Amino acid sequence: MAMRTIKNPMIQEAIIDWKEKKNKPVCAYLYDLKGLQEHVKNLSESLPHQCRLFYAVKANADIKILKALQPYVTGFEIASIGELNKVRSVSSTVPMIFGGPGKTDEELRVAITNDISFIHVESVFELQRLNWIAEQYKMVVPILLRVNLQTTVPEARLKMAGLPTQFGIDETQIPLAIQMTKEMKHVKLHGFHFHAMSNNLDEKQHVLFVKHCLEQTDKWEKEFAQCFSVVNVGGGVGIHYDHPDKRFDWESFNNQLQLILKQHAHPLWTVVFELGRYITAHHGYYATEILDIKKNYGKNFAVLRGGTHHLRLPAAWKMNHPFSIIPIEQWDYPFARFGITQDAVTIVGELCTPNDVLARDVFCPNVRVGDIVLFECAGAYGWDISHSQFLSHPYPEFIYLE
Repeated sequence: MAMRTIKNPMIQEAIIDWKEKKNKPVCAYLYDLKGLQEHVKNLSESLPHQCRLFYAVKANADIKILKALQPYVTGFEIASIGELNKVRSVSSTVPMIFGGPGKTDEELRVAITNDISFIHVESVFELQRLNWIAEQYKMVVPILLRVNLQTTVPEARLKMAGLPTQFGIDETQIPLAIQMTKEMKHVKLHGFHFHAMSNNLDEKQHVLFVKHCLEQTDKWEKEFAQCFSVVNVGGGVGIHYDHPDKRFDWESFNNQLQLILKQHAHPLWTVVFELGRYITAHHGYYATEILDIKKNYGKNFAVLRGGTHHLRLPAAWKMNHPFSIIPIEQWDYPFARFGITQDAVTIVGELCTPNDVLARDVFCPNVRVGDIVLFECAGAYGWDISHSQFLSHPYPEFIYLE
């Protein structure tokens, strides 16, 4: 991966303006809320009429992000009481779906008493617990069974089905779970949740995945003589981190989806998408100043004010996160400025660990101490998944462009 050129001048202007106002090294997340709203509005409006778009809060739970998205999504997919509280602070009525493989009794109680649209049931034991808890409240809880499919999309970055994982109910055990719901008085089975992958980049494969979900639901409807109403196909639409200008072809996906729904979806089914990364990733940036440049045993290193304690994804996925350089001409020291010209540089953070690497051996035309590294595609699984307490460094600031 080569160093990139800046595509959004508004972001560069905001960072330079921030730098001029602050008497300290730059370290900040920037969120383009206007661009985010335009993007999610287009996604929602382009989906077929049978489909509903939920935002997966785990991708980025920033309150201002949630507020920006709320008018344009059907609701939010959550996986904790903390996420529930954040969503409810934005709207007291917006629909929510509660998921996650390890729900406590407290979480189930809070979910069923907070008007959750559906609970994703992840195991037979969880199904029994939920029915037992709902009985105590004299309620009937709407549920979807999360299915761990036997087959999944081979090209996806992270697979959560077709493998022994902690997610969902083994497809071979779904008939047992369906039969159990027929005998339970305090849960109502509305359908199935099929989230099976993360960061899938192939729209054709994704359509085939949706088709498979529809076929499975139809099969179980016929097998159990039971009408279902919801087919939740999860999220998993990916981002090309190695080539950010290349995008998942949403228009092509939608065109193929229209045909698949006509052929395989019952007219009364609602098909739910729970997108996270694909909604927010391209509308978030992480900017951090270069504190030092050095060469050790023939390799160049640029040391940042921040690091993987702010943006963990490149270390977690062992990838080079896409970045560009914002040149800063101000130089306050009375000695020569360190820099590297026309050479490969490894971009590292300030932590006391050799694993604090955000990009390795990337060719840079010119990079200097005091310049700012701007990481793109940082709007999803960035700050939220990072180990921010390590070494107790200051948090980044957050800048919102509206």
